[in-house]
Amino acid sequence: MTAAKLIILNAEEVRRRSILLMESIPADVIHWKPDEEAMSIIEMVRHMLESEYIYSIIVQNGGNLGEEFVSPWEGRPFTTIADEIAFSTSYHQQFIQGLRNYSAQDLAGIEINREERNQRRKLGDYLLRIAYHESVHAGNLLS
Repeated sequence: MTAAKLIILNAEEVRRRSILLMESIPADVIHWKPDEEAMSIIEMVRHMLESEYIYSIIVQNGGNLGEEFVSPWEGRPFTTIADEIAFSTSYHQQFIQGLRNYSAQDLAGIEINREERNQRRKLGDYLLRIAYHESVHAGNLLS
C-alpha cells in the first residue's frame, strides 16, 4: 500500500469513527458546554468537520488560506448534528479525492509553510495531522 493510500485510509477511518460518535449524541444536549468559555457540542462538531476543509485549503495554497478565504460554514446556523455531517460530506469527498493526486515524492518533498504559526511541515506529515486534529476533538467529545 502506498503512503498516499495509507493517508486516505487513515482520513476515512477517522471520519467514519467521528461520525459514529457524533450520531450517538442525543439532540437535547447538542448546545451543552462544559464551561462558559468552551465550545458547545455542536460547535465542536462543526469545528471538527470544518477544520478538514480549512486545512485542505491551506495545503492547496502551500501554507496559507489566502486573502479572500471565506469558509462555506460562515453564517450557517447551528441546527442538528445530522445537518452538520450532511453539509460536510461533499467537502470531505473533495479532500479525499485530492489526496489521490499525491505521489510519494509529493508527500516527502512538498513543504507546507505556515509563517503566521511559525510552522513548517512536509505534506505527508501535515495531511496526517489533519486527521489527528479531528481525532483529538473526538476524544474531547468523549470526555
